[in-house]
Amino acid sequence: MSTLGRVLQWFADPAHWSGSDGIPTRLVQHLQLSAESVLIGAVIALPVGIVLGHYGRFGNLAINVSNVGRAVPSFALLVLAFQVFGLGDLPIIISLTALAIPPMVTNSYVAMREVDPDVKDAARGMGYRELAQVLRVELPLAVPLLMAGIRTSAVQVVATATLAALIAGGGFGRYIIDGLDGYDYTKLVAGAILVALLALATELSLAGVERLLVPRGIRLLRAPTAARAQVFKAA
Repeated sequence: MSTLGRVLQWFADPAHWSGSDGIPTRLVQHLQLSAESVLIGAVIALPVGIVLGHYGRFGNLAINVSNVGRAVPSFALLVLAFQVFGLGDLPIIISLTALAIPPMVTNSYVAMREVDPDVKDAARGMGYRELAQVLRVELPLAVPLLMAGIRTSAVQVVATATLAALIAGGGFGRYIIDGLDGYDYTKLVAGAILVALLALATELSLAGVERLLVPRGIRLLRAPTAARAQVFKAA
């Protein structure tokens, strides 16, 4: 039987869809680790990038510091966190959060800096206070780049969360690591397929969220000319 046939047979086996090592259980574990890491990273990174981008100060310093995290391999961060905190979800979340922060800091800073200065001046001329200007004018215009940073972080975290299995963590990485240790390459390939599908689903889901958050007028400006014509004709 071919490798593809064995993998399909593995997915068709009901034993792999129940129990502590079943696909639904591993999916929940993988999502939990990834979602917590991305959320914590967003809470840290987005305010920093938005504030620095709004005022236009210390941006290069913040981006350079955050990009140091990209230079450090995720596996090295995981090992260091494991040495300090031991087994459990904490070292995994710390290392994944460190991976999630740089793209969000960079994109949120650039997104705020890309807002047209004339738009900011117009908002001030209309009497908007500082916070209202950020929330009601700048952020809606910055959403596309902001979401691009979040999408990049989320996909990277979902893919890298497979390393959690190296320190007894859960998730789809268990199939890859256990398959490699037991020379069960069917299980290994099935785990890799599940991780790839989850990363793709994450990208598509966040792209849908971005579409909901981006104001309609900005979507029209980003659309091709023919598409805009069709929208205006329908209106």
